[in-house]
Amino acid sequence: MKETKICVIGLGYVGLPLARLFSTRYKTVGFDMNAKRCEALMAGHDATLEVSDELLQDAINNHGFVCTADIEQIRDCNFYVVAVPTPVDENNNPDLTPLYSASTTVGKVISKGDVVVYESTVYPGVTEDECIPVVEKVSGMKFNEDFFAGYSPERINPGDKQHTVEHIKKVTSGSTSEIGRYVDEIYASVIAAGTHLAPTMKVAEAAKVIENSQRDINIAFVNELSHIFTKMGIDTHDVLDAAGTKWNFLPFRPGLVGGHCIGVDPYYLAQCAQRHGYNPEIILAGRRMNDGMGEYVATETVKHMLKKGIQVLNSGIIILGFTFKENCPDVRNTKVIDIYRVLKEYNVNVTVYDPWANPVITKREYGIEVVNELPSEKFDAAVVAVAHKVFEGFDVPALLKDKHVIFDVKCTLDRSIIDARL
Repeated sequence: MKETKICVIGLGYVGLPLARLFSTRYKTVGFDMNAKRCEALMAGHDATLEVSDELLQDAINNHGFVCTADIEQIRDCNFYVVAVPTPVDENNNPDLTPLYSASTTVGKVISKGDVVVYESTVYPGVTEDECIPVVEKVSGMKFNEDFFAGYSPERINPGDKQHTVEHIKKVTSGSTSEIGRYVDEIYASVIAAGTHLAPTMKVAEAAKVIENSQRDINIAFVNELSHIFTKMGIDTHDVLDAAGTKWNFLPFRPGLVGGHCIGVDPYYLAQCAQRHGYNPEIILAGRRMNDGMGEYVATETVKHMLKKGIQVLNSGIIILGFTFKENCPDVRNTKVIDIYRVLKEYNVNVTVYDPWANPVITKREYGIEVVNELPSEKFDAAVVAVAHKVFEGFDVPALLKDKHVIFDVKCTLDRSIIDARL
């Protein structure tokens, strides 16, 4: 087999770390349709902060790693990895548009004997039934005769500097047993945590989509417990701490479930189930519970304000944190926006402070202003929505008027100064 030259298509939170890692062992080209993104990466900085400047510059300077928006520069590759996002639309239906686009790109450059591996989260069958036909049509070649495929689901955890791509075990698969072994060998050569070769691509696709669905359902359960115990006047975390002394109790905590994985993947599994004539009650019930937590936080904050005799109309509330998780600039599918929107329905003046979030991106994606500097005015209430490390030891009461409410979503503050938490 000829020397492996890798092209990773999509240089976001998933693609860039993987491409950088591959470059330590193979000739690697990163392709992204966003030319400005490629220029910034070639200048040695990753705006997502998933790859440090030091590692990125080492890959470019010492391993020949190249990022490009020019399709001609990936034509001589023979191992293509598709790492584009798979979002849902406004009706929570899977949006495969990025996958179709990436498959078209692959079809334009793929040659006889080449392999294309998909990493994007999908429901079982998408790789073979949706993506491969696009590659066949554009390339004019026949699947499993002229070119081959694999599926290796991404397991990136944005913002996590401990569980980086090489330290997370990788599931692999191929369109034939021989290609499966080849794909597995390529990944195993750079993944320190090892690999697991699944028997088929559909098995690998199914494994990925249930990973986050399982987590979503478990979080939904403790979110429902938070609703119940709050009404009973019992602290949910005290209950979970007590129950957690049992050896097999699962340590989940209530919270907002956003981002591009846990808050999205269950819809892919649900739609797949419905296409096969099964209505997935537990999966969708979990989604409904978790999707409603932003509204719950907002209404509970307002209730506590009313109990304290604080005028809600035209009051000032500050939300601390906007990204979908701590210590990460990613605002995709953040559920903090639900808190903001519900509070605005009460005609409240809402200020969102997050030193991690890019105000330009939040304005473009959500139409709201996010500030990176703390405002000087005093507020009537604060919602601590994201547990950024920069918020540790934060004097939240100093931002507020004498009579105020603090809702601690992430349970990071001293219990004596807060009014409510999940």
